Amino acid sequence: MLRSVLSGVLAAGLAISVGQAQGGSPAPGDLLKDQAVKAAVDAAKATEAQTIADQIRFCEIPAPSFKEDVRGQELKRVFTQLGLQNVRVDKVGNVLGDYGGAAPRPRLVLAAHLDTVFPEGTDVKVKREGNLLKGPGIGDDCRGLAVMVAIIREMKKANVTIPGSITFVANVGEEGLGDLRGVKELFKVTLKDQIDRFVSIDGTGVHVTNVAVGSHRYRVTFKGPGGHSFGAFGMANPMGAMGRAIAKIQEMKVPSQPKTTFNVGRTGGGTSVNSIPFEAWIEVDMRSSDPASLAAVDANFQKAVDAAVLEENQRWGKPGVITVVKELVGDRPAGSTPENSSIVRNGLAAATVLGLSSNLGEGSTDSNIPMSLGVPSITIGGGGRGREAHALTESFDVTDAWQGTQHALLLTIALAQK
Repeated sequence: MLRSVLSGVLAAGLAISVGQAQGGSPAPGDLLKDQAVKAAVDAAKATEAQTIADQIRFCEIPAPSFKEDVRGQELKRVFTQLGLQNVRVDKVGNVLGDYGGAAPRPRLVLAAHLDTVFPEGTDVKVKREGNLLKGPGIGDDCRGLAVMVAIIREMKKANVTIPGSITFVANVGEEGLGDLRGVKELFKVTLKDQIDRFVSIDGTGVHVTNVAVGSHRYRVTFKGPGGHSFGAFGMANPMGAMGRAIAKIQEMKVPSQPKTTFNVGRTGGGTSVNSIPFEAWIEVDMRSSDPASLAAVDANFQKAVDAAVLEENQRWGKPGVITVVKELVGDRPAGSTPENSSIVRNGLAAATVLGLSSNLGEGSTDSNIPMSLGVPSITIGGGGRGREAHALTESFDVTDAWQGTQHALLLTIALAQK
């Protein structure tokens, strides 16, 4: 899920030359002079109704994290139908298909994630009210999947040729406790040492995310013997330790720049109102684009939890009764792609040459992994205007959404150059 905070750095402010080659490769402005490229970009606007139809169709296939198989099979069918080569599914469920060029390298990976935050049983029927689509996941990331398919469709129809190659990926595990497992698998196993550039389409609007907000996520479990609320009264309570921990976490101080955050997002435990619980738990999220700041807030969180357990045990005079397990359940590395890098400049230039305005920003997306590895990478939006992502009331305004499709398509072709 993209959680972008726009930096306010406009494309014009970077003095980008949209029509001149960078590093010996044709820039987006040059590419639009090619008849096939121009035909594909024009068709992206003309066939936006098909892209919207795909967006709705994909979204009405449930795909909670760890259960993306059915939606993945549909993307595999579409990849095959559109003529991608070597369509396959890797061992974690990522769906891959190749668009061959004159040479296997450089290889661009263009990805959009399959999974949503919504659990099984969620009503995923999409409702349309004029230009507004309403449905869980309609923007995040059904829009990304649909735009990716539109890029394949229009490049194929226009017979766009490229010097390098593109691997399109519908990946699993971007959301929540999915912990970027799909992209981690791509870089560690499936396409290890084969990826030269990486772009994720995630979220809406036209933007370029070049800063990766890292995160640590913990499930903290407090344990004790438990007992009857009256008969066993006087023993340390795991729920008491949990409450103390939450209070201490809420008092932690963090820097505003670079923005660093923490959140106790879920709690649970206990068996009944008249039982001292034998277990209580919390789930905690911490974020920063700066690795040192993330490490610092993590260290303070550890101290808060340990102090809370000690205080709860001391309160009842029976030291050692409450124990705690802190399990790291999410680890998204921080990172960034420099503003003056070719991939960022091309991302902004592709928007500028199309007459669009695009800002740089930061977020937590699949691009965290390649950014942390030093692989040129960005995340872009799929166009349109999204509202209330991660809510059952999520919506997507289709007005001029084709702009995002055109931007993504032109950028894809630009990054498949030498």
